[in-house]
Amino acid sequence: MASREFIRTVPHLNGMVISATGYRTTGQRPALHRGLPSPYLTVIFSLDGPIATGHTPQQATGTDAIRTDIIVGGLHQSPAHVVQPEHEAGIQLAVHPLAARALLGLPAAELTGELVVDGRDVFGGRAAELRERLCGLDRWEDRFDALSVYLRRRAADDRTAGSVRPEVAEAWAWLARHRGAGTIGGLSRHVALSERRLTSLFRAETGLTPKQAARLTRFQHAKTAVVRASAAGAPQDLARIAADCGYYDHSHLVRDFRQYTGASPTRWLAEECRNIQAGAHRPDGE
Repeated sequence: MASREFIRTVPHLNGMVISATGYRTTGQRPALHRGLPSPYLTVIFSLDGPIATGHTPQQATGTDAIRTDIIVGGLHQSPAHVVQPEHEAGIQLAVHPLAARALLGLPAAELTGELVVDGRDVFGGRAAELRERLCGLDRWEDRFDALSVYLRRRAADDRTAGSVRPEVAEAWAWLARHRGAGTIGGLSRHVALSERRLTSLFRAETGLTPKQAARLTRFQHAKTAVVRASAAGAPQDLARIAADCGYYDHSHLVRDFRQYTGASPTRWLAEECRNIQAGAHRPDGE
């Protein structure tokens, strides 16, 4: 009999980690899952075997799949395809991109261009030791605590990769406050930089332009609204969700769904129904 468990917490890391989700599934039919773009970096410690991912379903299930048991993923603009085996377990972190320097030792922009990076190449050898310790613990609470201690120590280490420019930090905060719906002109005036200069600094730090980050943030809120309606068994009113989330119209919401999920909202919901009902898509940081 199949079982699915998702346990979520918000680590006490001064907002650097938005959420930590422990997951364990057994007895499920092997399938492909779409790892969606989001405004957060992804870090996964597998407590089972290596995770196979790819830019396409063919790569994820083929001999050239990217396989690692510690995943670090940057901000991306299209879905990652992830193999879901019969049984799997792990902890997935949603990391604020401006915390990348403190927690990962590099700006988020350095992760751009790669679907995922082996966590050992980012965290170093101690990440493997941490993973082994996580595998040996029985309770999710203890695993979350061990991971939080490890990350706090990294953040406190003096060998961090510099600091984030205040204009970029304020620009990200402004986009978050406006839920991705503000104009780039308004943003550049707010941080007292030209649009060109702001775009250059923002992309150098995060790997995205402010416009791309705004679209991704807006989509995240729209996806959350779609998931909440589905989990509650309510009918999907995409036109209302589009208006509430700052889209020009329903067709623009569908356009973003197709870009970020590779499917229409209806098709994506049908494919993710089991995960949604099990709590895998509860919103981050809300």
